[in-house]
Amino acid sequence: MNILVIGASGRVGSELVQQLLDDNHSVTGTSRENNPLFDNDNYTHLAVDLTAEKEEIAKQIAGNFDAVYFTAGSGGKDVLGVDLHGAVKTMQAAQIKGISRYIMLSTVFSLDTTKWTLPGINQLKDYYIAKHYADHWLINNSTLDYTIVQAGALKEREATDKIAINADSAGENAIKDVAATLAAVLSADNTVHKVFSMQNGDTPIAEAVANIS
Repeated sequence: MNILVIGASGRVGSELVQQLLDDNHSVTGTSRENNPLFDNDNYTHLAVDLTAEKEEIAKQIAGNFDAVYFTAGSGGKDVLGVDLHGAVKTMQAAQIKGISRYIMLSTVFSLDTTKWTLPGINQLKDYYIAKHYADHWLINNSTLDYTIVQAGALKEREATDKIAINADSAGENAIKDVAATLAAVLSADNTVHKVFSMQNGDTPIAEAVANIS
């Protein structure tokens, strides 16, 4: 498949691109700057400005794609302009280009505001508000075949290749496990129009994704 990864320079985005390349997909990655991130014949890089208008973003996303991933983030520097409005504009750009499959990396409990007082979450209120409304727009205002993957805290540690889906706690994730879960969702039709949270657990990733209903 020909895949677009918006936010390919990020911690999850870079791992996702590598996973997709390892799975023999053709991948176009984006970042703020036009600096190729991977030395691979199946990789193409684009500079995309998420603060541009949706029509300009659609022009910047050159090529025909089978699916789009959104893994970009502002790192807290511009959550309204990038994490919220930038995300929505990529959804609109995908619709302009006729791309139906859209996979969003979100954050655990983004849609459940009753959990926002939990430790670790209440310090990230602006980010959570941005992700909340971006996810709502994807579900309620777009025509895209979306999947929203809500990851818990991202940790720089070895992959376990095992996860838990929709646990009651926020949990933590090895970054490589989040990337592997995002990659597994691509060919899992049962995840279309689904939202699920993930954290490190006891179920192999492929099995956990296959059991989402």
